[in-house]
Amino acid sequence: MDPNKTDTLVGEGTIFEGNIKSEASIRIDGKIIGDIHCEGDVTIGEKGAAISNITARNITVAGKIEGNVTANEKMEIASTGKVNGNISMSVLTIEDGGVFEGSSKMNMNQAREGKQNVSDQEKRKNVPA
Repeated sequence: MDPNKTDTLVGEGTIFEGNIKSEASIRIDGKIIGDIHCEGDVTIGEKGAAISNITARNITVAGKIEGNVTANEKMEIASTGKVNGNISMSVLTIEDGGVFEGSSKMNMNQAREGKQNVSDQEKRKNVPA
C-alpha cells in the first residue's frame, strides 16, 4: 500500500464504529467511533468527526476530533477544525479560528531530525565546488 494514496473514505452521512488500521491514507467526512492507526495521512473533512485516538504520519483537521492524537510528522488544525484531547507531533499549525483544547507535546527527535536534514542540505549548497 502507498501511504501517499488515499484508499479509505468514510463518506458524509456514514457512521463507522470500530477500529481502523491502514497503510494508506484515510479521509473522514462522516463520523467514526473507534481508534485509527494509519501509516499514511488522516484528514478529517469539515463535516467529519472522530471520537478516536489517532496515530498517523500527518493529520489535518477541518472537522472535529475527540481523543488523543499522535502525528509522527505534522498536525494541522484548519480554521473550521476542533480538537479536544492531547496531541503529540513534530510540527503544529493552527489556523485562525481553529480550536484546540488539551495539552500538546512536541516530538523533539523528529523535529531535530528535520532541522538536521535542512542544515545538512544548506551546508551542501554553500560548499564551493
